[in-house]
Amino acid sequence: MHDKNKLGLWTSTSLVVGNMIGAGVFLMPSTLASFGGISLIGWVCSAIGAFLLAKVFAHLSKLLPAADGGPYAYSQKGLGDFAGFLVAWGYLVSVWCTNAAITVSFISALSTFIPALATNTLLAVATGLGTIWFLTWINSLGILTSGKLQLVTTILKIVPLVLIGVVGLFYIKLQNFLPFNTSGSSTFEAITATTTLTFFAFLGIECATIPSGSVSNPEKTIARATILGTLVATFVYILSTISVMGMIPAHQLQQSVTPFADAAILIFGNGAQYWVSAGVAIAAFGALNGFILIQGQVPYAIAKDKLFPAIFAKKNSKGVPVIGIAISSVFVSVFMCMNYSKGLVAQFKFLILLSTLTVLIPYLFCTAAYMVLRLQHAFKTKMSFVWAILLASTAFLFSMWMIIGSGQETVYWGFLLSMSSVPIYVWAIWKRDHDKQLPK
Repeated sequence: MHDKNKLGLWTSTSLVVGNMIGAGVFLMPSTLASFGGISLIGWVCSAIGAFLLAKVFAHLSKLLPAADGGPYAYSQKGLGDFAGFLVAWGYLVSVWCTNAAITVSFISALSTFIPALATNTLLAVATGLGTIWFLTWINSLGILTSGKLQLVTTILKIVPLVLIGVVGLFYIKLQNFLPFNTSGSSTFEAITATTTLTFFAFLGIECATIPSGSVSNPEKTIARATILGTLVATFVYILSTISVMGMIPAHQLQQSVTPFADAAILIFGNGAQYWVSAGVAIAAFGALNGFILIQGQVPYAIAKDKLFPAIFAKKNSKGVPVIGIAISSVFVSVFMCMNYSKGLVAQFKFLILLSTLTVLIPYLFCTAAYMVLRLQHAFKTKMSFVWAILLASTAFLFSMWMIIGSGQETVYWGFLLSMSSVPIYVWAIWKRDHDKQLPK
């Protein structure tokens, strides 16, 4: 039975698709052009990995349908408090950095229509802050309000990608995919690099699991939304990338900062770049809305288990952990402003690099937690046991492959970030034990 005050299948699916398809995918063809046609194999590999992880999250949502916090809750239930806390901390920092980067992308897309945003730092910062805090307010009105906005923006952002993808098939020139591997490295190294690059476009697979307490019929809805969202994103990504890479020669595509706009001009003529820029802006706006929803739900889940300050567990009259959202938006605002401060641009880029690993670690932990939690339940047949082991093992190995592929520097700093949370965890455990000893 559907609860009209909770997220249904389509709004949950839009949370997955909308958070996956951000502004970054509009630059992906240019990023992949230096590898040649082999990058399409990278897309296929990352899509397979994303589907395996989507299946893991779908099964976890059935095992723990009311687990607020998604990756945090699964890791905490399967591997213990410390593992859960590490996942939550890294994930939360990653969301802050991601939201700052999405805001910068949104401002960049808007500069097509308001050129002053590209030259006037004060105007750019004011626009970014206004966007962050407008969406913070929207999310404070209730999860249903932000869910409806997410559904609308998701539909609007998919339209230009699908349109260019479908119509562009008629403009493809096969020679643009040759030579097949232009990376200068081995086939395996090229596939690893392109799989890692393209997999970042799938980050957000887990988003339907995070507000599970606010999802109608979660044991069915979350699993369906996760799988459906992953399939929709895969179709859009691969279709649009094939068309753009097939239309524009690789040497030209490598230099492009607006590959989809260039493709649109080839198909529809001058003026098309404006509606593509509008699509980029909507993509960024929708993704920012979705991740601002997430940035309140994750600390709420940790605080509810007394592993984070209690203030993050407080909800307003609409059932939204609004204080947690607002505190997170303060950090997002600070990180976003760093990009517009000459002395801090390098630090901003470093934070984005760091956030890539801190969102991969939860996938690794969740696949391990799935194995533990699944073994605690009886298997109907030997075959279901085999399939569970196979799914968990392949998803775990894929996550490890992506972590290795993200580079030594990223892994090193990601490890240090994880360890930085240890004092917070120790304090939280001491506080929880101390409170238990107080007389009631």
